[in-house]
Amino acid sequence: MNWEQLLSLKRFGDTNKRIRKEQDETRLGFEVDYDRVIFSSEFRSLQDKTQVIPLSETDFVHTRLTHSLEVSVVGRSLGRLVGKKLLEKHPHLQSSLGYQANDFGAIVAAAALAHDIGNPPFGHSGEKAIGEFFITGAGKNFRSQLTDKEYQDLCDFEGNANGFKILTEDRAGRLGGLRLCYATLGAFMKYPKESLPKKPTKHIADKKYGFFQSEKEAFQDVASELGLIKRSETDLSYSRHPLAFLVEAADDICYTIIDFEDGINLGLIQEEYALEYLSKIIRNNIRPENYYALSTKEDRIGYLRALSIGSLINEAVDIFMDNEEAILNGTFDTGLLDKSQYQAQINDIIKISIDNVYQSTEVIDKEIAGYGVINTLLNTYATAVNNGFNNTASNYDKLILKSLPKNINTTSASLYKRLSSVCYYVSLLSDSKAILEYKKIKGIGF
Repeated sequence: MNWEQLLSLKRFGDTNKRIRKEQDETRLGFEVDYDRVIFSSEFRSLQDKTQVIPLSETDFVHTRLTHSLEVSVVGRSLGRLVGKKLLEKHPHLQSSLGYQANDFGAIVAAAALAHDIGNPPFGHSGEKAIGEFFITGAGKNFRSQLTDKEYQDLCDFEGNANGFKILTEDRAGRLGGLRLCYATLGAFMKYPKESLPKKPTKHIADKKYGFFQSEKEAFQDVASELGLIKRSETDLSYSRHPLAFLVEAADDICYTIIDFEDGINLGLIQEEYALEYLSKIIRNNIRPENYYALSTKEDRIGYLRALSIGSLINEAVDIFMDNEEAILNGTFDTGLLDKSQYQAQINDIIKISIDNVYQSTEVIDKEIAGYGVINTLLNTYATAVNNGFNNTASNYDKLILKSLPKNINTTSASLYKRLSSVCYYVSLLSDSKAILEYKKIKGIGF
């Protein structure tokens, strides 16, 4: 892969090549991407979607929206620092083509801002709930009418693939989705492969999948434009865009450190753990007198968190640059933080968060409720949509169909597209909206 091609400014529908030197410096194309994501309705709904603690009434606990904003800030720093070093290493990118260090930061920031835009309500349990509807629920009855890959899309419903759908799917009056630069779309795709074969190798790019069968053509267009390396002759699987490693690192840094911080602020993790584990990451930067001068737990943890994020950012940049050639060749097969000298501390922090936060009674109870909500919504909507298509809709089905938005595809001749459309609609609901729809279907509160 080569950087000139990887930094493509192309957008869906372009007929002429966009040249970096011809860009308006007051409103660069890569910066426009950030604006388009942040003003989208899909991004706004993240303010009421679970990050770790579902439906938390505590104001300092992160939602998907605050998490995404923080990941974008970390991603911007990673991109700028890497961009500065890359331009020093490949000066023609700047002298001949006009790229600046901030361009790399803008690409990574926009992709990082959108990294969770496809996540359904109730966190990762929401993804699993959608999948289990098709594995063990009423949705398994559709298996014989779908191709293997179509069925796998539904059984392993993936927020990353759903995000690519949001960013690229044609809608009435909105061709090409948000019409982001292809460089940003490439950086967004952490798993540039289809749902099957599932985890064919231990390569980081094979961990999950990044697009549904319905967006196959859009994916191929992006991969071709960016010059991503094809990794399979039989299935659609490509090497990552190099900047996707930075998006992933930004996410890893934030959820490792900030979910840990949330757990401490909620009282689920003892404050002493923060000093014990984070001090090892920031041992060269911490000033004990500054730490002990802070009077509140939140301020002390915030101080440790800020220094830890800064330390991990600098290390991730060094790891990226040390492995740039392997990354461009598609042979670098792990996440950047997997090479961290602090991997033991990171693993310990994640384990503490899993034991005390992710598996806390509050989280488990509300994830159980989320399963029930999502199963009910999918069963109700899928039944109504398919009965409507088959002209067997009951009066109740017809009422349900009238309640669905106009942009939901209920009339496609493809069962896969109808079911995907139902899943897509449910995935866009916020936690509170999903519960409201559930209550409406169940006749609760009326």
